[in-house]
Amino acid sequence: MATRAPFLRRRLGRRLREIREGADLTLAEAAKRLDKTRSSLQRIETGITRADVHFVRSAMDIYDHYDDTLIAEAREAAKPPWFRAYGIKDMGYVDVETHAASVREFSGLKLPGLLHTESYIRASFAHSRRRRTAEELHNDIEIRLIRQERLTSERDPLEMTAIIDESALRRDVGGPKVMREQLQHLIEVAGLPAVTLQVLPLKAHSALDGGFVLLSFLDRDEPDLLYVEYVTGALHIEDNDEVRACRLKFDRLGVEALSPDDSVALITRISQER
Repeated sequence: MATRAPFLRRRLGRRLREIREGADLTLAEAAKRLDKTRSSLQRIETGITRADVHFVRSAMDIYDHYDDTLIAEAREAAKPPWFRAYGIKDMGYVDVETHAASVREFSGLKLPGLLHTESYIRASFAHSRRRRTAEELHNDIEIRLIRQERLTSERDPLEMTAIIDESALRRDVGGPKVMREQLQHLIEVAGLPAVTLQVLPLKAHSALDGGFVLLSFLDRDEPDLLYVEYVTGALHIEDNDEVRACRLKFDRLGVEALSPDDSVALITRISQER
């Protein structure tokens, strides 16, 4: 699967496309004035190629539209993402989640990664299809734990609504001690202001076909993103109809699931059974 363009480059490219269209210039016309080929300008507007500050200034001159924030965005997009320090060159989902304001996740047969304990992370990675060296394991755990910090951050908060299948709570991952710790952790994070947690009881429901994640952003012009994993990869979907359908499905799951209070009570009972 092709690598997804970094979030900040895609956002900058989209804004450059918008001001080009506002100047009533076609892609070919603008490319000629900017001494670019049509395909190279298109790559910039889709975020595949980075737009540096010099190009952004030139584009604003040609489009007769000056905006200081575009210069700032170009400089920000040029910086390496935070997870690059952990040896990760391409981490499409984490890149998008880093800039999201809210996450709605139904994780299917698994527990949501943002709600894992470190011991549970280690145990779940042991059953992953991907083989990791000791260094890769350490780095992947660190990345997961850093991502979780946003659930309690005041500076860069992330709101999360998680709907969990009861079967995931009962599935033994890592042994009784790891599971008791994990279930207790779920009870604790359910009390966080940024987290809404609901459990789907063990019965047929409207998402038996698998899990998915919906991400929303502070920028209203940034479309919601639907993220779906499959056996050998993942899909990032922005199609309005598909996103809307999954949003409705998530809302329906919220109705089918137990209330947050009843969900915590069920997790407590399952924990006491171990």
